[in-house]
Amino acid sequence: MTPDLGRLAEVMPRPSTPAHAPDWNAAETTLDTTLPADYKELINTYGGGFVDGLMLLLEPGCANDVYDQLKISAEREEANDALWQYEDKPTEMEQEGNRLVCWATTDNGDYLYWLVRPGDSADSRPVLVNDESGQEWERYDMTVTRFLTAVLNGEVRSQILWDKFPSDPHEFRPARGSM
Repeated sequence: MTPDLGRLAEVMPRPSTPAHAPDWNAAETTLDTTLPADYKELINTYGGGFVDGLMLLLEPGCANDVYDQLKISAEREEANDALWQYEDKPTEMEQEGNRLVCWATTDNGDYLYWLVRPGDSADSRPVLVNDESGQEWERYDMTVTRFLTAVLNGEVRSQILWDKFPSDPHEFRPARGSM
């Protein structure tokens, strides 16, 4: 277990049942990108699931399609393309070839993405958070695991997410078994 995942496990206990590892090759082929190593470790440990009754951590190919990263990411790509015909897109999306891959959402309609740039390193992709209105964006230059830990323990104060997470203890409910 990496130190970042260990820190997350201190803030949000791991599920008692081991997660089912997704078919990472199939997921990366479908998403047309390499996924960050920390995200793979996170999903291999926790699986997709519900964080604090608010955030849906998405898992590629999850049997519970509410948590299926492949499905949700494709839907968000289509929705964003349609929205950005009429609304401003985030400045990070102005560069040709940049795209977003969704890795989490909230029950309030906020979305969490990686900014994927041509030729980038999967392990250094920033996290972009978009509020339910589609207008507000925040950028965090850290991994998913570090971001989750920092939001849950209060080190990062997202204007979009901060007031939505209850205080300790944090809870994770696996998607598998919640169908």
